[in-house]
Amino acid sequence: MSVTVPAGFEAAGVAVGLKSTHARDVAVVVNRGPLKVGAAVFTSNRAKANPILWSEQVVKDGVVEAIVLNSGGANCFTGSFGFQTTHQTAERAAELLGVGAGDVLVCSTGLIGTGDEVFRAKVLAGVDQGIATLSPEGGEDASLAIMTTDSKPKRAVHVGAGWSIGAMAKGAGMLAPGLATMLVVITTDAVLDAAEADTALRAATRVSFDRLDSDGCMSTNDQVTLMASGASGIRVPAEEFAEALTAVCDDLAAQLQGDAEGASHDITIRVVNAASEDDAVVVGRSIARNNLFKAAIFGNDPNWGRVLAAIGTTDAAFDPYDVDVWMNGVRVCTAGGPDRPREDVDLTPRATDLVVDLRVGEAAATIRTNDLTHDYVHENSAYSS
Repeated sequence: MSVTVPAGFEAAGVAVGLKSTHARDVAVVVNRGPLKVGAAVFTSNRAKANPILWSEQVVKDGVVEAIVLNSGGANCFTGSFGFQTTHQTAERAAELLGVGAGDVLVCSTGLIGTGDEVFRAKVLAGVDQGIATLSPEGGEDASLAIMTTDSKPKRAVHVGAGWSIGAMAKGAGMLAPGLATMLVVITTDAVLDAAEADTALRAATRVSFDRLDSDGCMSTNDQVTLMASGASGIRVPAEEFAEALTAVCDDLAAQLQGDAEGASHDITIRVVNAASEDDAVVVGRSIARNNLFKAAIFGNDPNWGRVLAAIGTTDAAFDPYDVDVWMNGVRVCTAGGPDRPREDVDLTPRATDLVVDLRVGEAAATIRTNDLTHDYVHENSAYSS
């Protein structure tokens, strides 16, 4: 049930015709608990969708009563009309729930630059229908309603001793920091204050969603939201909660990677023995965004020279002639030169493991990416047609 596993939450997912498939396309998640705590992180893209501009203001006081999400339209670069649509969405939900509009988050996902009176009417109808059908069992329907090019919903749950975390996510393309073209809603019935929720969420996203770099393209609509109801009455130790939240976010990030548009390989890049964590991230991301490397993996070609060429473009501290590279457990490069034959590497499995040993320190980081395929190009060349 994802977001309705924790006590104090109700959700719904309804179909109002925003998608041509007539699938569910508006989701509502409501916090009924004694606490109304909310925290969120947003895309770092300067080009932000109207719901992001709205939600950035809503979350500032740490109070969130509900969140409304729609697929089938990003409501981005739609001018004042689009912002008014977002505002009206929050107002309609607030009126029906008996709360303030300034405590209602709004999220949208879909095609950029489209939006008219019909779109607005459908979103508002979705708010009406969604709130009318709210249920403690509505989490699965809500997770279906936020999907766009996703082939399947993404859900994760952590059950602690008397408390829990539930989550849902969408995302299959434009996966690059900050965050990805993702909408994520995380709920918990643990007792948290707003500062604790914000700290835990930022720490979790830093090592999970922010290290998912499938195609190097940053979205305008990214939002990850944490809502705490306090309905369990249990104040979980900060370290324990942070560990559980990070595990949930990492689970969802792996699901997003596994459903990336057109991908045939899920590539885990582990950079080890770096001088600093920042260096490890920079090096890992240089590989994740290298189209030559990604095309080679698509062709099952263990071309480790493209790895060294990619990391050589960074300013990280290392000697490119003293680097080791492993592909799927085979060391193909040592000290900047060839090691075992390329023929020893089997790249036919979908799961692809790349290890880069910089041999200069003790820091490490992991970046997730995918290969570059014909299917990815085809899907994105026809996205708006």
